[in-house]
Amino acid sequence: MPEPGLPLQAQRLRPAISPRGRPADHSPLATHSGHGRRGRRPGTRGADPRADDRQHRAFHSPGQPGVRRIHQALRPPAKTHVPAVKIGRRHRGRQELLSSAPRNGGRYVTATTTDFAIEGMTCSACATRLEKALTRASGIAEAAVNFALERANVSFDPAVTNVNEIAGVVTGAGFDVSAEAFSFGVGGMTCATCAGRVEKALRKVPGVLEADVNVGLERADVSGIAGVVHADALADAVRLAGFEPHIASSSEQQALADEAHRAKEAAQLRKDSLILCVSIALSAPMVLHMIAKFLGSDFEHHPSMEVMLATPVQFIIGARFYKAAYKALRAGSANMDVLVVMGTTSAYAYSWYLIATLGADAQGKLYFEASAVIITLVLLGKYMEARAKRGTTAAIRQLMDLRPQTARIRDRDGSETQLPIGEVRSGDTVIIKPGERIPVDGRVLAGQSELDESLITGESLPVLKAQGDTVTGGAINGTGLLEVRATNIGEDSTLARIIRLVENAQAGKAPVQRLVDRISSIFVPIVIAIAALTFAAWWFSTGNFESALIAAVSVLVIACPCALGLATPTAIMTGTGAAARAGILIKDIASLERAHRLSAIIFDKTGTLTEGRPAIVDLHALDGSEDELLQIAATVQQGSEHPLARAMLTRATERGLDLPRIEDFQSFTGKGVAGHAGGREIVVGNEQLLVERGLDPSAEQKRARAWETEAKTVVWVAEDQRLIGLIAIADTLRPEAIEAVGSLRALGIETWMLSGDAVLVAEEIGRQVGVDHTRGSIKPDEKAEVVQELSQAGHAVGMIGDGINDAPALAAADVGIAMGSGTDIAMETAGITLMRSDPRLVGAAISASRATFRKIKQNLFWAFIYNVVGIPLAAMGILTPTMAGAAMAMSSVSVVSNSLLLKRWRPDFDRN
Repeated sequence: MPEPGLPLQAQRLRPAISPRGRPADHSPLATHSGHGRRGRRPGTRGADPRADDRQHRAFHSPGQPGVRRIHQALRPPAKTHVPAVKIGRRHRGRQELLSSAPRNGGRYVTATTTDFAIEGMTCSACATRLEKALTRASGIAEAAVNFALERANVSFDPAVTNVNEIAGVVTGAGFDVSAEAFSFGVGGMTCATCAGRVEKALRKVPGVLEADVNVGLERADVSGIAGVVHADALADAVRLAGFEPHIASSSEQQALADEAHRAKEAAQLRKDSLILCVSIALSAPMVLHMIAKFLGSDFEHHPSMEVMLATPVQFIIGARFYKAAYKALRAGSANMDVLVVMGTTSAYAYSWYLIATLGADAQGKLYFEASAVIITLVLLGKYMEARAKRGTTAAIRQLMDLRPQTARIRDRDGSETQLPIGEVRSGDTVIIKPGERIPVDGRVLAGQSELDESLITGESLPVLKAQGDTVTGGAINGTGLLEVRATNIGEDSTLARIIRLVENAQAGKAPVQRLVDRISSIFVPIVIAIAALTFAAWWFSTGNFESALIAAVSVLVIACPCALGLATPTAIMTGTGAAARAGILIKDIASLERAHRLSAIIFDKTGTLTEGRPAIVDLHALDGSEDELLQIAATVQQGSEHPLARAMLTRATERGLDLPRIEDFQSFTGKGVAGHAGGREIVVGNEQLLVERGLDPSAEQKRARAWETEAKTVVWVAEDQRLIGLIAIADTLRPEAIEAVGSLRALGIETWMLSGDAVLVAEEIGRQVGVDHTRGSIKPDEKAEVVQELSQAGHAVGMIGDGINDAPALAAADVGIAMGSGTDIAMETAGITLMRSDPRLVGAAISASRATFRKIKQNLFWAFIYNVVGIPLAAMGILTPTMAGAAMAMSSVSVVSNSLLLKRWRPDFDRN
C-alpha cells in the first residue's frame, strides 16, 4: 500500500470502446505511467480550471471500472445532465461556444463544439457514414469527420444532447471512441464518508463516466471520455470537496498522452509489419507458383497445400476486413472492406466449389492464390499508407516535441528548484543554462545569449537576446546564461497557440472535400453494381461462369475509395506543416483556400514594409532651441501610444529632458494631439490639424514639402496658437521589403501600400519599395474602405498589418495576414500569422497555399483517373484479380506519397 499523500501512477491505457462494450480487437492494451505533481509551493494559485482539450490515448487498467460499465455509461442517461462548462474543440484549454445557423426549424441557436478520436475507419466512405449518423442525431447542429486524422468535430446543443450521447452515436455507427483512465492520490480522507464525498464531487465533472475512491489506499480511480475530462477539472472537484488531490497537471498529462500515443502508434506499426510478414510468407509459395506458370512450368500445388496456405490469410489475417465490413453493413452502408471481402471470399469460395465438384481434377484451376495475394497486397498498401500518413503529421509532432516538461525556478531566498512546467506561474524567475530549451514565454531580466528559434519562427540564424528582450518557449539557448521572468505559460504560450493553429488548419475540410465525400458515399454501391453487370455480361456473352466471376472479382478488388478520401486531407496536413516550419501559421482551411486565389495585396506601411520604429531625423525651431521644441512636443505626447509619439518621447529621454505633467489631453485620429501643460496650450500634429485650429502653416510649407519628398513625416508643433517649429521623423525600410514586393509581382499579384503619412511621403516610400499603388493620409477607419473598394473591383484581397487599428481591415479582407511583431488583436483577427517580421513571408504564404492546392488537384486527378481507367480494364478481363489487388494497394500509397512531396517546399528566398 502506498504511503499516504504520495502521488500514484496515472495509468493510461487505451483502446477504444467497442459497440459491444468490450475492447476492440484491433486496439491492444498498452500501459503508460506518469507521476503525480510536486506539492504546490506556498503562495501559488490553484490549478487552471480551463481543461486541456487534447485527446488522450488511454482506457482501461487493472482496478478500473470494467469496459462494459463504461459502455453502459455512454448510453443516454435517464436524466440528462447539461454540463456547467462548455466542451471545447481540440484547443488545449480554449473552450468555444459557437454561434451556428438555425437547423431543423431553427431549433439550434448556439452550439458547443467537442472533438473525438475515432477508430475503425478504413476509407472515406466510413467517414461519410459516421458524419451522416452524427448529423441525423438529435441535438447535433453540425459534424465533420476527418478520415486522415481519424477525428470527428461535432457542434451540438447542450440543452438537447451531451457528449455521452454523442459517443453512443459513434459506437452505434460501428466505430470506436477513446476513453481515458485517471488514477491519483487524494489526501485528507479519514473515513468512508470522506470517500463518498470525493466520489460524488468527481461524478459531477462533465464527461466523467465512473469514479471509485478507496479511503484505505487514499486513491481515486476515474474513467471519462478522452479529450473531455481533464486532470485540472478533477483536481478542482476534489479541492471543492475539501480534500487535496495529487495529480499531474493537464499540460503534464498531455505530454504523457502524446508520448503514449506515439508509443502505441509505433507498437501498432510493429504489429502490422509482423502480420504482413506472416501473410507474405504464406502467400509467397503461391506467388512463386504463379510466376512459374507464367514462365511455362507445368508444376502445380496440391489443392490441400493451397488450402493450408490460403485459409489462415483469408480468415485469421483477413479477419479485420470481415469485422469492418460487418460493421458497415450493419449500419446500412458499404466501404472498401466490403469490396475486399466480397472479392476475396468469392475467389476462395469458388475454389472450394471446384474442389467439391472436380476433386483431384481441380488441381491447377483454383483461385486460392488470388484471395490470399489480394489480402496480402491490401495489407501491404495499408502498412505503407500508415507510414506515409505519419509523415504528413511530422510538423505537428516536431512542435509538440518542443514543449519542455520542467523549468528551473529561482526562489525568493536565491535557491533554485526544478519544477514541473504546470507549476510555473506568471512572474516567476526562470533560469536557463546554456544549451537548454526555453521553458516559457518571458522577458529577459539578466544575461545575454543567442537563441535558436528555427522550429518556431522559421528563422535559420540564431537571434541575439539581451535584457528587456522577449523569449519564446521552445527555443534553444546558446552559450549564455539567461534569467527570464515568465509571462505567458501553458495554453497562453506562443508555442501552444502555434500548435492550436496548425491543428485547426489540418483538421479542416476544403470545399472540394465535400464533393469528394458525396462521391465516396455512393462509390461502393456503384462499384458493386458494376461488378454485378460485369458478371452478367461475361456469363451471358461467353457462358463461362469462371471468366465472369474472375472479371467481377477484379472489379471489386481494384476499386478503391481510400485514394479519394486521402487526396485532400493529406495534402492539407503536409502543406500547412511545411508552412509552419517556415514560420507561416494558417488559422483554418478557409484562409488556406482563399490565399491561393489572392490577386491584390495591401500593406499597411508601418511595421510591415518599414521597421515600425520611427526616429527623429531633423528638427527646425522657429523660436528657442531644438531641445525646447522637443520638450514641448514630447510633453503632450505623453498621453499617446502612436509610433511617432514614441519617437519623440525616446529622443527626449535620450537628451535627459524633463517633461511637465499634461492636462486636458485630446487625441484627433489621423491628425495629432493637443493638451495643456503649465497653463499653455500645445498642439502637435499634421498640417491639417493646425489649419483646423486656426493656424497658418504657409511660411514653413516649402521646408515641409522638401522633407516629405525625402520620405520624412513632418510633425508641426504649436504653442498658444503660435507655430514654434517642425520635427521630421522617418521610419527605416525593412531590408527585405523590396524583395518582398518583387516576389508578389512575380506571382502576378497587384501590390498596394496604405499609410497615414502625407501623400508625398507615402509616394516616395512606395516608389522606393516598388509597389504598384500608394495611398497616403489614410485614416485607420479608411483602411477597411480601401479593402472593400478593391473587392468590389473584382479582386481577392489580402491585407497585411500589425497593429490594433489594422484589425477592421484584416477582418474585411479575403485573407488577413498579421506580422509576427504585431498585436494579439491583429493576430486573432488575421487568417494567417507570420511568426517573424519578414515581409517576404507574405509571398511565401501565398506560394505555400498555391502549392498545396496544386497537390490537391493532382491527387484528385490521379485518384479519379485510377478508378475511371482501372475499373473498365478489370471489367474487360485485362487485369487479373492479383493485378487488380496490387493496383488498389498502391493507389492510396501513391496519393499520400505525392502529398509528402510538399515536405520539400521552402520559401523561394530560403532555398539557397
